[in-house]
Amino acid sequence: MEVLNIFEIIGTIAFAAAGALVGIQKKLDVFGVFILALTTAVGGGIVRDIFIGITPPTAFLFPMSTIISLLTAIIACFAYQGLNKLNKTILICDAIGLGAFTAAGANLAFIYEYNRLFLTIMMAVLTGVGGGAIRDVFVRDIPLIFQKDVYAVASIIGAVCFFYAKPLLPGNGAMYLCFVVTVLIRMVCMKYNINLPVLTTSNQNRK
Repeated sequence: MEVLNIFEIIGTIAFAAAGALVGIQKKLDVFGVFILALTTAVGGGIVRDIFIGITPPTAFLFPMSTIISLLTAIIACFAYQGLNKLNKTILICDAIGLGAFTAAGANLAFIYEYNRLFLTIMMAVLTGVGGGAIRDVFVRDIPLIFQKDVYAVASIIGAVCFFYAKPLLPGNGAMYLCFVVTVLIRMVCMKYNINLPVLTTSNQNRK
């Protein structure tokens, strides 16, 4: 199995689990949980494919990601009671999915010969954060990429590392580096509560 496929499977499972757990937390019905898992897992890839002109999107041509997402959602429905810290589990799954899809998206930029820094970053970030953003909109939450959390920034840094490491590291070393850097930044920021600055209005400052 190709390394790219492995990263996509890891990302699909992690994001589908995160989406399903959010659906369970929001008290959605089974159908809603499945749709949220599927949207989180394949939404970013669909957005990326549309932007670069791949139609129909890969997720529609090859249903394996859909099957994996639904199986993951079923497991999450039965196992969620055994998860001690639901919020923490969601964030960990989200971080792993972010790293895996950032690496996969950055690598696709080179596969399709869009090997420029900005395009690499855009493909990586769209793949990494697109599904989670759509999920959050569906459940009426502000997407993580628009909040103070270091989320999209982690994806950007991972993509930059991939771009400059690709000519230097043999084989799939750049993908591994991108995955590790993205996940580590996200996890460290969560652990130590490192956030981006939030602008406040004058009225908030007076309170």
